[in-house]
Amino acid sequence: MATNLAPVDSREVVRCDRCLLVQFRTVNDLCRRCHASLDEDEPEPVALPAPPQMVPDINHSRGHLNLAASIRSMRLRNGLSQRQLAARMTVPRTYVSKIENEKATPTLSSLERLAKALEVTVPDLLSGGERNREEQIHELMQDQFIAELMPFVADLNGMQMSSILTQVRDLNLRPRRTA
Repeated sequence: MATNLAPVDSREVVRCDRCLLVQFRTVNDLCRRCHASLDEDEPEPVALPAPPQMVPDINHSRGHLNLAASIRSMRLRNGLSQRQLAARMTVPRTYVSKIENEKATPTLSSLERLAKALEVTVPDLLSGGERNREEQIHELMQDQFIAELMPFVADLNGMQMSSILTQVRDLNLRPRRTA
């Protein structure tokens, strides 16, 4: 239930009677904070039990749903907020939010800008940025610094090994920019 307040710029301002949040009326008439119905006539939504788990469809699991999760995880892995990612892409923050919440599907040009902003390739973005271990090892071994380090790895103590692995992991998660 909501209490109507004065309209602002032809948008209805309401206060949720449950959590007291003052907000613009949403399209779905649910409170932005507690998700309670803002309509007096509409009963509270009843939570239905989760449907039984089915074997995931391989084509569907590689589609839109994984892309949204992939973008969110890569953004968080890079330590970026939605606003920072949007600024890198030169799009509104709400567009990034809609993509991550599966309310919008990015165009090819948006995918390219997303990949550039997240410092990955479009295929990495589409695959969730998760490569198999062999690919990661092969890529690391191509790095001249890592190749020079390998003969000395056996002589490291636990703290030194942990420090180097952390730095290598950071290099792997945040690829260096190439000219």
